[in-house]
Amino acid sequence: MQRLQAFKFELMPDGEQQRDMRRFAGSCRFVYNKALALQQAHYAESKKKLSYAGLCKQLTEWRKNEETKWLSETHSQPLQQTLKDLGRAYKNFFEKRADFPRFKKKGVSDSFRYPQGFKLDQGNSRVFLPKLGWLRYRNSRDVLGTVKNITVSQSSGKWFVSIQTEREIAEPVHPSTSIIGIDVGITRFASLSDGSFIEPLNTFRKYEQRLARCQRAMSRKKKFSNNWKKAKAKVQKLHTRIANIRRDYLHKTTTTISQNHAMVCIEDLQVRNMSKSAEGSVETPGRNVKAKSGLNKSILDQGWFEFRRQLEYKQVWRGGQVVAVNPRNTSRTCPCCGHVSAENRQTQARFACVECGFEENADLVGAINILAAGHAVLACGGTVQSGRPAKQEPAEATMQEFALV
Repeated sequence: MQRLQAFKFELMPDGEQQRDMRRFAGSCRFVYNKALALQQAHYAESKKKLSYAGLCKQLTEWRKNEETKWLSETHSQPLQQTLKDLGRAYKNFFEKRADFPRFKKKGVSDSFRYPQGFKLDQGNSRVFLPKLGWLRYRNSRDVLGTVKNITVSQSSGKWFVSIQTEREIAEPVHPSTSIIGIDVGITRFASLSDGSFIEPLNTFRKYEQRLARCQRAMSRKKKFSNNWKKAKAKVQKLHTRIANIRRDYLHKTTTTISQNHAMVCIEDLQVRNMSKSAEGSVETPGRNVKAKSGLNKSILDQGWFEFRRQLEYKQVWRGGQVVAVNPRNTSRTCPCCGHVSAENRQTQARFACVECGFEENADLVGAINILAAGHAVLACGGTVQSGRPAKQEPAEATMQEFALV
């Protein structure tokens, strides 16, 4: 089995290296935006979209042009990788996996990538990058496998190096044989079909007032002044802290679940659609906009998409599986009699079947129904690929078999 894995470390560059990295990231951003503008111009003139080879020819001309000759100070490989990123963004858009490519902004996801020409010296905790030289990094673990590419990125004033590797490992066999259903929510972050549940962390809610104070202080400063830059750094640092706490919590949670269960059944939730704004337009204004805004904050604060993403790759690494099922009526179906009705869930927390009188926590009922739906997917011959079943049949017919007793 081939495993692709990335190892991320914090860099410790000197002043000159930091200036060079900012310049390299700016050059990559410039090339990306210029290529995107060129593609849009071709589309407006009904011309054929330029291929990667065509964009590389344009890049050569830009590096020779007197107005953009400063691009030659940046190594050609990161600039070419930027054009590949643009091509991948277009492909994701046409295959309906992402929105249309947007122009990059300064200070947002500044990064550049080297596919070759680098050297890694783990013994001395340093990495060699073309036109940057040797850079020291905070070595916290061994890098395993053959290095395929290296990405340098900036976040909150710090520089990081991400080393992607590839290695062959034996086909894993999961040590457990259990299967579990998981219902994600806001009051309970995750309810498991065995009756246990995981409390939410609500990181953003804990730091929301402090973040608002820092943002108000930033708004009072003159834009781009030194005091404004200091205030902006505080806001960025707080956002980074919130994201790091959430990511660490999700890693610990998904690792525990993946270690204890060979198969995990979860809902195939469309988080982007669930967290859309209800503001509407001037002609058709939305209703309960403030309440929906608070709900959207709570949904995004949980990190459901990242939770599923981590579960999927960790299960693959351990030899397990993730089955994503249709979330329709999972919280309205009685696990005992199979009766489906919106009246079964009269409150957010309690489930009471109007047909047979079965009562239980609504999130637990949802987890039981998700587990039953996962069994149905496997029973009808569905295959699991990146956590998404190839085919699925309604789970209502199998609810009684997996009822809670």
